Amino acid sequence: MSMSRDVRFWEIRPNKSSKRKKTYEVRWKVGGRERSRTFETKALAKNFLLDLQMAAKRGEEFEIKSGLPESMIQAKEAVSWLGFVQAYIASRWPHAAAKTRDSMTDALATVTPVLVTDAAGMPEAETVRTALRQYALLPADRRPADPSPEIVEAVRWLEKVSLPLAALAQTATVHAALDALALKMDGNPAAAETYRRKRAVFYNVLQYAAELEELPANPLDRIKSQWRRPKVAETVDRRVVVNPRQAKELLTAVSYVGRRRGRPMVALFACMYYAGLRPGEAVALRKQDCHLPATGWGTLTLETSRPQTGKRWTDSGEAHDKRGLKQRADKETREVPIPPELVRILLDHIAEFGVAEDGRLFRSQRGNVVSSSSYYRVWRDARLLALTPEQVASPLAGKPYDLRHAALSLWLNAGVHAPEVAQRAGHTVDVLLQRYAKCLDGDREIANGRISRALGS
Repeated sequence: MSMSRDVRFWEIRPNKSSKRKKTYEVRWKVGGRERSRTFETKALAKNFLLDLQMAAKRGEEFEIKSGLPESMIQAKEAVSWLGFVQAYIASRWPHAAAKTRDSMTDALATVTPVLVTDAAGMPEAETVRTALRQYALLPADRRPADPSPEIVEAVRWLEKVSLPLAALAQTATVHAALDALALKMDGNPAAAETYRRKRAVFYNVLQYAAELEELPANPLDRIKSQWRRPKVAETVDRRVVVNPRQAKELLTAVSYVGRRRGRPMVALFACMYYAGLRPGEAVALRKQDCHLPATGWGTLTLETSRPQTGKRWTDSGEAHDKRGLKQRADKETREVPIPPELVRILLDHIAEFGVAEDGRLFRSQRGNVVSSSSYYRVWRDARLLALTPEQVASPLAGKPYDLRHAALSLWLNAGVHAPEVAQRAGHTVDVLLQRYAKCLDGDREIANGRISRALGS
């Protein structure tokens, strides 16, 4: 097999030779030999071109005869569904965020056990899932060197009974996969958002198979209209949103959880409420990111986020990934003005607790990034102190993330223009207004008044 790293790409262009309908052509050159592939839509062409470009960026060699990179050749040579998804994951892993890796393997570990020729002799469902998540669906260099006998047995069973990839072209097979995605391990219905996330991963794998011409088309496109998908709540439940008085009482309660446990986290939660930060952005905040004047408003300049995913999914081997801001290019920053209340809280925090070696404002007792389990436990105890029994039993501020919901709702109801709120929050305007539509107060009364005046009543 003759291989080369001499690869060149051209812009996608409409295929002028197509007379029936407009198609799009991807063109590239490998070792001086031109290649092309035609797609029915520009989006499909872009996806294929991006796959080629990412393979070149990873330093893969391309086969001169087919024009495809090593990862795509491995996927095309895979006979079974399991072999194909293993090749798919290996191609996506290097440039995927840790949470994306986690989500990808989670979805495929849900659907792969049902895509088998015969379920006879199947190990325990939990064992099969563990074998997929902790071994079979990891790149070869990420797998443990000495898996347990139970995992080895489960992987052998999967390799033996995994469906041929071509079987995914059958509607009944895809329906069985969708049924699996819609259920939890205990057989109860999965949350709508969970189903949508897993279905998106499944769709992308099938789309990759279609790009490589291993399937005639993405079968999910054909059955979309026949499948009743669980409805997904797009808007924030206004019942979780605290008012300013409740927010301040909760922050005060955090300080009473304990000097070593709660008090160092008062400023962490305050960043979520007064600045609308995501938890991953808050735990990554450094002193050098903060402009904290003696009086008036300050500014936070955000550049990184440290979402918690697990050591298995990060390149560093740490529990927290280190990545750029959500929906922004690498190294792109976001400035968030902060009110005097938060400026004072941060100044007091730095004076009392100092900062980590790298300037992080918040750290564990060992100097590490604050874990979500730690601040969730503190928040749970603070709710018990600050809220009435009825409120504790309600969704009100049930999670630390609800402080961000409260912040954005407050800004919108205060009359701040949506583009400004979106800029501070790191959202698009469309997503902002869609998600917080139910949290806007007074819209119904304003609309009723306008209708009344129009009716002359």
